[in-house]
Amino acid sequence: MPLCDVCGVRPATVTAEVIQDGERRVLHLCQADYARLRGEEWFSPWESLLEGFLSPRRRPDREAPDLGSYLSEESRELLQRAARVAVDFGKREMDTEHLLYALAESEAAREFLTRAQLDPRDIRGYVEHNAPRGTFLAERGETVRVGMSPRVKAVLEKAFHASRDLGHSYVGPEHLLVGLLAEPDGLGGEVLRRFGLTADALQRELRPAPGREGRVPTSATPILDKHSRDLTTLARQGKLDPVIGRAKEIETVIEVLARRKKNNPVLIGEPGVGKTAIVEGLAQRIARDEVPEVLRGKRLVELNVNSLVAGTKYRGEFEERVKELLDEIVAHQDELILFIDELHTIVGAGQAEGGLDIANTLKPALARGELHLIGATTLNEYQKHVEKDAALERRFQPVFIAEPTVEGTVHILRGLRDRFEAHHKVRITEEAIVAAAELSDRYISGRYLPDKAIDLVDQAAARVRIAATSRPAEVQELEGEIQALRREQDYAASRKQFDRAKEIEGAIARKEKDLAQATEAWKKGVASGTPEVRAEHVAEIVSSLTGIPVADLTAEEKERLLRLEEVLHERVVGQDEAVAAVAAAVRLSRAGLKEGHRPIATFLFLGPTGVGKTELAKTLAWAVFGNEEAIVRIDMSEYTERHTVSRLVGAPPGYVGYEEGGQLTERVRRRPYSVVLLDEIEKAHPEVHNILLQVFDDGRLTDGKGRVVDFSNTILIATSNIGSDLIQANLTAPDGARLDYAALKERLREVLRAHFRPEFLNRIDEVIVFHALTKDQIRDIVLLQLERVRRVARGQGVELEFDPSLVDHLAEVGYQPEFGARELKRRIRGDVENPLASALLRGEIREGDTVRVRYDHAGGTGFERVRTEDDASAPSGGEGA
Repeated sequence: MPLCDVCGVRPATVTAEVIQDGERRVLHLCQADYARLRGEEWFSPWESLLEGFLSPRRRPDREAPDLGSYLSEESRELLQRAARVAVDFGKREMDTEHLLYALAESEAAREFLTRAQLDPRDIRGYVEHNAPRGTFLAERGETVRVGMSPRVKAVLEKAFHASRDLGHSYVGPEHLLVGLLAEPDGLGGEVLRRFGLTADALQRELRPAPGREGRVPTSATPILDKHSRDLTTLARQGKLDPVIGRAKEIETVIEVLARRKKNNPVLIGEPGVGKTAIVEGLAQRIARDEVPEVLRGKRLVELNVNSLVAGTKYRGEFEERVKELLDEIVAHQDELILFIDELHTIVGAGQAEGGLDIANTLKPALARGELHLIGATTLNEYQKHVEKDAALERRFQPVFIAEPTVEGTVHILRGLRDRFEAHHKVRITEEAIVAAAELSDRYISGRYLPDKAIDLVDQAAARVRIAATSRPAEVQELEGEIQALRREQDYAASRKQFDRAKEIEGAIARKEKDLAQATEAWKKGVASGTPEVRAEHVAEIVSSLTGIPVADLTAEEKERLLRLEEVLHERVVGQDEAVAAVAAAVRLSRAGLKEGHRPIATFLFLGPTGVGKTELAKTLAWAVFGNEEAIVRIDMSEYTERHTVSRLVGAPPGYVGYEEGGQLTERVRRRPYSVVLLDEIEKAHPEVHNILLQVFDDGRLTDGKGRVVDFSNTILIATSNIGSDLIQANLTAPDGARLDYAALKERLREVLRAHFRPEFLNRIDEVIVFHALTKDQIRDIVLLQLERVRRVARGQGVELEFDPSLVDHLAEVGYQPEFGARELKRRIRGDVENPLASALLRGEIREGDTVRVRYDHAGGTGFERVRTEDDASAPSGGEGA
């Protein structure tokens, strides 16, 4: 029977005449394309189902079983009928109950059901009464696109595997019944089990393909089979994942394998870029006979090196095992291609004193061309283990595998979507796929696409599935009540209170009935609904893995960012220009407008000591990253010598401390979303400045182990005291001679140019000048610091109130422009905290007291205990030392 001229897959059952480009043509069409041609209603249930499963034409960049070609015509019609049933039930998505309903109407399936002593009419009636109904209403003559639930995708996948296990060359209605029973979720399988049909009973009704019954296949390579897995067999069984977008690399491998010499390709690429997947793609091509004649009928077998080595305790035992294996491979060299993943492991594997390893054992066979071998390894391991052995290296032809782009990764994820949906029973949206590719590329460093993006989709789908199927509180509560009643019943029985035990038994029965109803309602809801994986779920996974808040901004977060200046000023007094510049940079980054992979912002804070440079960095970590500890502080005065550069990035190989990593790179690698504070940058050696150039410009730094550390989610702040004398002098200058902020900043730039190289200064986003503190600002800082003391005392159960006399005193003695706020902190410790500690130890202040702290010049600091409203207040008499 000829195939359809339109889809090229389904058999042509109708002949139609059409006029195309003014010419009359005769087309041979299948029923589906004939209905579309006439404009009739036609249901297309395979929206994206295992795209190779039911797609009309296999895409050239996709290596996967063409599962659609295995569906019998009866199965195709049955799926169309199930799509119509879904629409009749008000759904735009076919589910397992719709498939079962259509199966119960199918002649072939009815035969199997009847032999299993089931009435198809009862099954249809049960589905009609219990299947959930939707609100979708199709208009007459409307072409409806019906989707397919993840549960049905899993059913069809299981049906295909059942067909292959029985040796059948098709997927028929009987296999769909097996798939329904094998799928634990979904109403369809539950109905069959409720009616008493088991998988064993159905298997007894199914017969293996002729010639397979009672036959135990014998293998021509028993030793190889023991230490390997046959990838071509797995490909024929549909047990390998689709391979997307690697057609070019597979063609290159085929070309190398077809060469006369050096026909052993080794795939070299970073971990996770898809080296093993390319070999699996080749296996799928061999299974479909879509390879040149030289590779047709070959078996692609993956050798397990660990299995070869395992159990060889005595000298010569390993060599004997490898020789037997090699003899078997050479005897069947025309039909075998060997694949060794992690090829570098064969160098030294199994080598005992005076013995040979696997690599040296394989060399003669490779040299004589008696062995077809594909290897896969990383570039570092290849250079370290294989290249140094010239005799081994010359036998291989390297094929370099590049990391796919973000667009290529999206393409790969689309191809894998159906497998994940069938496994997790969720629907994965297009937005989630794009988010996984983009967010993993941007935020997850040290790993490679597409592996890290695939992991994100997998984990997000698992999280959504777990949340959707977790037992509800009502069910858990009923289970707890039943357990409590059982304990009470056991206690009553042990005390021979049999009437009480019988009464409790009745209560347990009622509770168990309620539990059964609640559990059934919950399971029915889970079976009828399909959770959806969206972009925000992927973003949550990225946030949990990296600590970076990449989820969409909530209204509360937006409001906080818009008033970030106010938030910073809650802890930083004055310095309006500095706070405004920092807040603007953070808003730019969180709005998604940050340039490339540069850090969020790079600042150089200038100003005298104690004016708030470090405090602003800590406040920024608290306000932006949610934790004051999200700060990587490096004291640059420790890096005054040339050789101290290695302490930042880690010692090179062979030097002491190589395994420890760098003080900067290791801390940022572990906490990539933080403030990096480079304190007193002017004291560092110029070589340290040089190594920071790429951090400021590209947001990346390579540590001593060759790993690239990502700084693109950090805020880099370098502080310096250069020009502080100029700032102090400007504060005390007469009004006419005082410089404004812009003029002062320009003067300071001249000072900076004398100390730092131009390329260093040019990579800093903004130089921010901190003013010396005024008396009014010192008073504000006094209030902030006393609030900190109040919080500490509250933790001890003591409530403090501060008299204005104490505030005036501290603002007066704490104002020393040359020391900034640090002098103030020393005075608060001496005049408030130390006397408070003494009073607590003497028992003059007890837990639960409210105490007013005052100061007078004659007696110093005093504490007055304030009693409740019913008591008169009385001074405690304690004074500070």
